[in-house]
Order: sequence, then C-alpha cells, then structure tokens
Amino acid sequence: MINRDLIDIFIELAREKNIERSELGTIIEQLFLFIIDKEKGESDNCSVIVNLDKGEIEIYVEKTIVEEVDDDHFDITLERALELEPELVDLKLGDTFVEVIDPARFGRRLVANARQFLNKRTREVQQQYIYEDYVQRIGEVIIGTVHQVHRENTFVNIEQTELRMPRNEQIFSERFRRGDTIRALVKAVEVTPKGPDILISRSDDLFLYKLFEMEVPEIEDGIIEIKGIARKPGERSKIIVHSVDKRIDAVGACVGMRGSRIQSVVRELNNEKIDIVNYTEKSEVFITRALSPAKPVDLYIDDDRKYCVAIFDEGGLENAVGRSGVNINLASKLTGYTIDAYTKKEYEDVLLNQKTNLDTFKGIKKGVLKKLANVDITSVADYLSTKKFVLVDELELTSDEIDSISSAVNEFISKNDEPELTEEAPAEDVVEAIVEEVEKESSATEEAPAEEEVAEEAHAEEVVEEAPAEEEVAEEAPTEEEVVEEEVAEEAPTEEEVVEEELEEEK
Repeated sequence: MINRDLIDIFIELAREKNIERSELGTIIEQLFLFIIDKEKGESDNCSVIVNLDKGEIEIYVEKTIVEEVDDDHFDITLERALELEPELVDLKLGDTFVEVIDPARFGRRLVANARQFLNKRTREVQQQYIYEDYVQRIGEVIIGTVHQVHRENTFVNIEQTELRMPRNEQIFSERFRRGDTIRALVKAVEVTPKGPDILISRSDDLFLYKLFEMEVPEIEDGIIEIKGIARKPGERSKIIVHSVDKRIDAVGACVGMRGSRIQSVVRELNNEKIDIVNYTEKSEVFITRALSPAKPVDLYIDDDRKYCVAIFDEGGLENAVGRSGVNINLASKLTGYTIDAYTKKEYEDVLLNQKTNLDTFKGIKKGVLKKLANVDITSVADYLSTKKFVLVDELELTSDEIDSISSAVNEFISKNDEPELTEEAPAEDVVEAIVEEVEKESSATEEAPAEEEVAEEAHAEEVVEEAPAEEEVAEEAPTEEEVVEEEVAEEAPTEEEVVEEELEEEK
C-alpha cells in the first residue's frame, strides 16, 4: 500500500499540467476506479483513499461471504476471508468482508492507463479552470498575442489559453500577423465539446467604453459618465458624456491636453474618428451636437414621434450624411431620433408634393379612400404621418389594402425623385444614392488620400473632422444638384398651378 514512487510520479505530472495538489488526490482516486471498472466491469463496491503526504494509496473492495464464488469481484468464501483476516473469527455466511488491494497488482497496466487517464483529466481540469476564470473576466480588456490568422477567425493566445476573435468582431480595416500584440474585450465564454470557446471583440461598443475608462481617470472615478455610444467600427464613433461635477468639462477631460487622451484611443482603433458630445436634455441642442461636424441651419423636431427633420445649406448636406450615411445614422442611434436631412429647396419640394391628394392616385379603391377621409387622411403627408396601427386597428384595413396605398404613394414619390418622409426610408438613403451615382459617372475621379493620414482635431463638439474623401464627393455634388434642379424646374409650372389654385380656394 505504500507507494511513494508512484505518488511522486503523479505529483510531477500535476506540476507540469499546473494542477493543484488538492485536485491531484481526487484524480488519482478516479484513476484507480477507472482501471478497476475497465478490468472488472464495475467499481461501485470499491473505494480508494490517497494520502499524498505519506505517499499512501489504499484500495478497498467490499465482498459478500458465500459458499461458492460466482464472481470474485463481488464474492469471497469464508475460508479465504479468514485467511486474509484471521482475527475476524466472528465472520459468517452473508456478512460483508472488506478486502484490501495492493496497487502494485495492476503492474504495467497501471502506468499505461495512468498516463492516458491523467492527460484526459488534466485537460478537463484545465478547461474548467479556464472557463471559470474567463467567465469572471467578461467585459474586461485583455492583451494577447496573435497565434493564427484564418479567413473567418483570428486566434489570440494568453499564456496557454486560446481566444477566438471572429471576423465580425474585428475592425474591418485591420489586418493582423502572427506575433502581433493586440488588445480586445472578452465578450462571451461558451462551453463546447472541445473546451471553452472564449470570444473576444474589438468592434463592440463596450470596448470603446473600456478604452476611454483606461485613458480618462475621471470616468473610472465616476466623475464623468458615458451615457451612450454609437459606433461604426473603423470609421466613426459618437459618444455622449456627462460630468457629475459642474466644475469639470466632460468633453475636455476626455480629449485631454492637446488631444493626448483621445489620440491614444484613436490610434488603438486604427484611426477611427471619434466625436464627443456633451449631454443635454434639450433635444434641439442635443441633435445639433450629435450631427457634428455638420451644422444644421434649422431643425423641425417631433418629440412624441422621436422624429427630426434637419435642414442644411447646399454644402453642408454631404457632411451631415457622411460617407454611406454613417454620420447621420450614428447621430440617429445616439439621440434615439429618426433624422432626415434635406437642403432648404429639397424640403420645400417635399412639403409641396406631399400636399397631393390620395384620390388622384390609381389603384386605391373608393371605399378605402372614404375610410381614410373619415379620419382626415386625405393627402400624402397625412398618410405618411399615420401609424400603421391606426390603419389596422381603427380603420380595419386589410394588408392588401394597405399595400395598395403604400405602392401608390411610393410610386408617386419615386416619380418626383423625392425622398419618402417616413421612419422606414430616411432621407440620407436618397443622398447616398446620389453620391454613388456621381461616383459611377465620374470614372476619372480617384479615391481621396487615406483617412488615416488626416489629422484629428480636439474640440468640444467636433473632435474629428470628415475624411478628405468626403470633401471630394462634396466637390462633385453640385453637378448632381444641377441635374436635380433641372428636373424640378421642368415640373415647376405644375406645382405653381397647384399653389395658385389653393390660394384662390382660400380667398
């Protein structure tokens, strides 16, 4: 029963696998039970006691005293029991006898099975340690080394633990090489048959929050709060900040001396532009700040519907929308308002067109028009401002009837080249389409210099300027605007006639 050499082997293996001493005793017990179960088919009547300090391993097997042995793993004769334990003179048939087994009897099988079993159990123990460790670290920023780069995943190692960063959790403009040191956010930990799957991210909003928390002590101390983040990883982010202490400028603290703090975050995010916005409960001021670097000349806000129309001058609309609509989309996400952007002329045309009566459209049944008129829905503008539940619950219109109205309205808007004033189709989508068409027609136009080369400016409401690429698009835009103006000019007499008729009716 004394087997110090065997214990020493187990201890050395545990040290290599980084297994705690207390866990090792349990593993050794499970090992011997595993060997017995493999040899005898069952180990329920067996128990193993391991004393690492003394170097002892004791194996006990409970057997029933019988006249004839059917299975020596469960049965023992009275003669054999007295031979093993002569002092137990009171034994009789039917009693339970505990036989002590020497571990040495397993011989070479023990060594072969032990190594295999220990490797399996150590992996399981290690995986459990890793899972419990990283579950507690969810939301924490870690630093690791890139181990493998695949098409869909980048694998990062921390010590001997492998973490996975899917493509959609990466910044699209980043490219990693084996050996690169990176920061990332521990986003989730899942249990799989192969062990814990630790998911990390560099595109998550929380990663940006944590970076500012690391660079700005006032955030960690609770003096400055980040109340909201809207982000398109690798391009632009907008952040709402609020200072609990009125003496401290929240935006200035986040920017730092000469932009030192924000520049550290920008460099970490591969030159992602960051706009920092001071929080305010005044919706007009809040939306204006969120639209930076663009400055609207006027705002029409519906707080109940969380809807806003922003008016810009001819040169400011492109900046307001941003490349692929990124600026206005982030502003909408940040404020919680659906924002449509127009020039003054575009908005006037929209309002004029939306005065058109629905009874002039083909495809809408008279009965449906009558139901709409009963609740004062007579024009395009009336219909666009009506919630769907009113049409379904109050007017009891069928889905086919609603589709017929929507098709007619959309066709009308499309013919007039005007954006649809609804939550489902924001104006920025129209501007985006115009920009894309200009880029296609101008084959000689080249891409602007890389955005990474543009210097960042630290300002209270405008932290990062638009990329030169957007400026080039802005220069091209007037050509498209001239086209739009010509189209509107051709239709203008019809619209003026409508206005004159309305004025005569009012008189």
